[in-house]
Amino acid sequence: MKHLKYLIYFLLTALILSSCGSKKKSVQTKRPPQSISKTEGVTEQSKVYNSVGHVKKPPKNLSQTESYIYQYADIAKQEMRLFGIPASITLAQGILESANGQGQLTRRSNNHFGIKCNGWRGAKVYHDDDESQECFRKYTHAEYSFRDHSLFLFNRSRYAFLFDYKVTDYKDWAKGLKKAGYATDPKYPKKLIGLIERYELYKYDEEVVKGKKSKFSKTKTDKVPKKEIHVVQKGDTLYNISIQYDISIERLKKLNNLNGSEIYIGQHLKLK
Repeated sequence: MKHLKYLIYFLLTALILSSCGSKKKSVQTKRPPQSISKTEGVTEQSKVYNSVGHVKKPPKNLSQTESYIYQYADIAKQEMRLFGIPASITLAQGILESANGQGQLTRRSNNHFGIKCNGWRGAKVYHDDDESQECFRKYTHAEYSFRDHSLFLFNRSRYAFLFDYKVTDYKDWAKGLKKAGYATDPKYPKKLIGLIERYELYKYDEEVVKGKKSKFSKTKTDKVPKKEIHVVQKGDTLYNISIQYDISIERLKKLNNLNGSEIYIGQHLKLK
């Protein structure tokens, strides 16, 4: 009988220890880490691609360069309206950097401006450039490359001085891009200017400026307020406002402590 008591005690003790052990294990068990997609951020970044223009299908009787201009001129003009980058400069850079859209990198990635990864969280391709197998951004559509080019210039402080130039002064823009370090080729400005003048790309700048001047011409009810404040209306962009009040985009940003290009309806922007 005594031995039976010891046996029961031993079994109960073992059962309790087993139960505690299982509880301890369940507390220590961790959830496996969630896998992260290699293209993390693409959906998030796509939010900045609102109102991107569309590529036009060119006629068959054009040269490669003429075909490129035909396809992307409207997109370059749209980017100029939104960000204040001359359409002529955007087109000339695209022609040069992408080899009329026929370069190997461009065909593989829709990257028309040779923009490298530099923290990019979207899709990527590797391509031999200054160094072997450098990382470049990849886009689902060519027009997204144009928008990213605009944002690339607009949001980086080293290019800020460019926006103090007139939007019709493509020569200063071409030289300024080299000065800011966009390209290492010492002949880069000359090449851009050559393309702009050969194909009369400056006419696209003029079209945008003339269109904006007529659309935003001042009337008796559209004067700078006494406090020199502009109240943002539907459809306004920093570029529109800069044209309307003859003030640079960079100056507007500094006056209003703006880090990017986003403004909202009803926002009061200082003009002086």
